[in-house]
Amino acid sequence: MQRPQRVVMLVDNAVEGDSRVQKAARSAADAGWDVTLLGCARAEEEKTWRLGDAEVRVLPMGGHAPAAGLRGRLVSRGGLPLRAARLARRPVEHAQVAFWRATQGDRAWRKLEPGLWGYERLFGPVIDALQPDLIHAHDFRMLGVAARAKERSTKPVKLVWDAHEWLPGAKPRRDNVRWLPAHLAYVNEYVGKADAVVTVSDTLAELLQRDHGLAELPTVLLNAPVAATETTTQEDLRERCGVDADTPLLVYSGALAVQRGLDTVVDALPRLPGVHLALVVGDLTAPYLLQLLARADRLGVADRVHAVPYVPHRQLVPFLSGADLGLIPLHHWPNHEIALITKFFEYSHARLPIVVSDVKTMARTVRETGQGEVFRAKDVADLVRAVNAVLADPGRYRAAYDGPDSPLTDWTWEAQARHLDALYRELLANEPAETR
Repeated sequence: MQRPQRVVMLVDNAVEGDSRVQKAARSAADAGWDVTLLGCARAEEEKTWRLGDAEVRVLPMGGHAPAAGLRGRLVSRGGLPLRAARLARRPVEHAQVAFWRATQGDRAWRKLEPGLWGYERLFGPVIDALQPDLIHAHDFRMLGVAARAKERSTKPVKLVWDAHEWLPGAKPRRDNVRWLPAHLAYVNEYVGKADAVVTVSDTLAELLQRDHGLAELPTVLLNAPVAATETTTQEDLRERCGVDADTPLLVYSGALAVQRGLDTVVDALPRLPGVHLALVVGDLTAPYLLQLLARADRLGVADRVHAVPYVPHRQLVPFLSGADLGLIPLHHWPNHEIALITKFFEYSHARLPIVVSDVKTMARTVRETGQGEVFRAKDVADLVRAVNAVLADPGRYRAAYDGPDSPLTDWTWEAQARHLDALYRELLANEPAETR
């Protein structure tokens, strides 16, 4: 009897807030693969649970993230003002980048971002012990970890790299000039080890093929929601916000950061009398959320802004459906222009009209489907116009989700999971389970 073939998925986060990773692991396990999903968190002990038939193991990093790099050694000394210290640090960092790229090429990341080795030390022994047949590396930091595990293995191992974003267009995760060139070098060194690449949009697939000289266009797996939602213990968004059915309610769901444009939304509320805003977020104590709430207080609209915690991703669509429209107020940033992001699909399946800034791909889609309105990014007055247009006639926009031409048919994770399963089968040329 042949055992199920083992898939090990890797991600550099704690799993719980990453719906794409959770969906990929659970659907692969549902298809018969023996799936272990490895994540990591700042904790002292390993945490384990199950997603359907998939095993989740969140490995403990202790109190510090692995990729701390050299920044701690470049802080102000001798009483220099902070701004002067930052300016002094940057010429040093530019010199470091130039020197190590000239002398080491793609291996330069070892000097520019040595903290990346922390992921190797954390994940490497666990991967080796699991003896996978296929490693699915989510996002860029896990690519090198997976590639080195493949090289160490005593048996053939296939490697799938799941590129969640276009790294050259990403906002650096830390304020230093080494971060981007270091991670670009890291990806460049290991991308050739991948047997297949998957990503989130057609545009990003084309960029990845161009940047890395890939022989084949990456497989596209849209960040679409699971159609089969869970209704047990379902929470109600309006109840959580303390508003009734007649109160206009806008919703934003997802991570908070300046470039995601929530300042513009809060600034618009004084011009939208009676309209409430729900912020569905992962951390109710996050500094930027507290800044937004303080901003709302200064504008006299604090009573109309409600921060509520995430719900499980299989409950999210019915949870969001209690709102009147979904907001995507992104600033212009390269990675914001090239894909339909997760919340776009979640709002769509909740049958919400969408108000989106004029970032390229989502703005074009909304105009083509008629499912919402587009406004100029950072433009408070134009956001007010778009919101008022939707609230005046929501049925007009919701109608885009009806009928045989509804885009919702293909915008499901079940449809995407079939592509992933087919890719695994092609790479391993075998059935995933002994029952098949």
